[in-house]
Order: sequence, then structure tokens, then C-alpha cells
Amino acid sequence: MADQSDILALARSVLATAVPEAKADRARAVAALWRNGDALLPTSGEAPADRPARPDRPVLVAPADVPRRRLNSSAGRVALLHAVAHIEFNAIDLAFDMVARYALDPALSDEVRRDFVDDWVGVGDDEARHFRLITGRLAELGAAYGDFPAHSGLWDAALATGDSLPARLAVAPLVLEARGLDVTPGMINRLASAGDADSADCLRTIYTEEIAHVAAGARWFRHVAARAGRDPVTWFQTLVRKHFSSGLKPPFNTEARLRADLPPEFYQALT
Repeated sequence: MADQSDILALARSVLATAVPEAKADRARAVAALWRNGDALLPTSGEAPADRPARPDRPVLVAPADVPRRRLNSSAGRVALLHAVAHIEFNAIDLAFDMVARYALDPALSDEVRRDFVDDWVGVGDDEARHFRLITGRLAELGAAYGDFPAHSGLWDAALATGDSLPARLAVAPLVLEARGLDVTPGMINRLASAGDADSADCLRTIYTEEIAHVAAGARWFRHVAARAGRDPVTWFQTLVRKHFSSGLKPPFNTEARLRADLPPEFYQALT
């Protein structure tokens, strides 16, 4: 059992939990311990496993093999929500891996380490709540997480940046989560047009809160860039070209990205 006074061990315990609902609940419990001052940041800790624990379902397939369905059918809307649930499930692990793997990283200055943990424990708590929100909506529609195949693209991107905090910040929050800001408004509109106001409301909640997650990534990327004496814009572009070979795809939600302190000069050259 994880040391309840060690936030790094607690973060690893989230990563080691395979059952989806239990992972979400564990994430929220760990966040509460940290916020209440019942967990401390140690001066050393072991690295987390390269891959977090995973359930038997959903079956993971190549991204191209995940079925696509139209949102004008109930089955299509359920499939969309399932895909969102899978993203949020992976996002729990991405946030707690950020804590477990990088809280003691030399790229951070010592005086900000607690702030770093504050941010990413908070992100992980949000992602767990989002996962529960979407799986609750799936249950209302007679479905569950695991009913459809999914892909491992999010964690594959994490594996490519496991040895570099700057690269992880560039790819996870500033490419992958920022992409969510681009596509979610269209998903909300399509669900609302199909008459599924409840599902649209779930995505509105997630969309609003994900802006802060991208902002956290932008804030910490600027911190590590300043510590390294690097220009954040050019360094971001270098890291993305190295670690995210598929490139960025417009259109971009410029307004939401600006609210997250991610202006166009960061990403326009990467299209």
C-alpha cells in the first residue's frame, strides 16, 4: 500500500490502479490528501512504471481501426462519449505521471516544486471527475466504458517523452490537450443539434475546465524554458517536431488557446 504521507508514492498508486472507476476514485482521494496537507513532497522517490495499469476492456487497437459513427444516431453519440471517456481515463494517468515522474526533476527550481504538484494533482482531480461525469452519462444511455475498442495513442505520445519534462509539457498539455480545445466546441454543437442536450452539457463542463489544464502546461513550459535559457516558442517547436511527428492540424480555436496563454506564434509554424 502506498505511503499515505508521500505524494509521489500516492501518485504512483493512482498509476498502478487498473479498474477505471477505482482509478478515478483513487485520484480524487489522493488529491484530497494533498490539499488537506496530509501528504508531503519527499526529497527522493522511485520512477513510475513506463505504462500505467490498464483494465482488460476496452480492447486497444490501432487508431485507424477505431470505428467511426455518425452523431445522428444514438449509437454514434454513445461511441463519441466512449471516446471522450477514454481520453479522460488516460488524462488521469498523464496528470499523476507528471507528479510522480517530474516533481523532483532538475528542470524545475526547488522553490516551485510544491506549486508544480499543486497544479498537476489538481488537473488529475479534474480529469477523474470528468471521467466519472462521462461514464455516468454513458450509464444513462445504457452503455459503459469498455464497450467499444479504443486506441493507445495518448500514452504512446507520453512514452516518447518519458525522459524529458520539457518534451512532456510540450506534447501532452500543449499539443494533445490543446487539440481538445479545437475540436470540442464542434462536438458540443453536433450533440446539441442531435437533441442530446445532456451530453452536450457534459462536454461544456470539460471544455471550460480544460482551458486551465492547457494554461498549466504553458506556465510550466515557460518556467523550464527560462531555467534552461531557451526561447519558449522556438524550443516548443523543436520539441514538437522531434517528439510528435504527425504535426498539428488546423483549424485552431485561437480564442481558447489565447485564454490558455498559448498564442499562435507557438503552433502556427507546426501545421
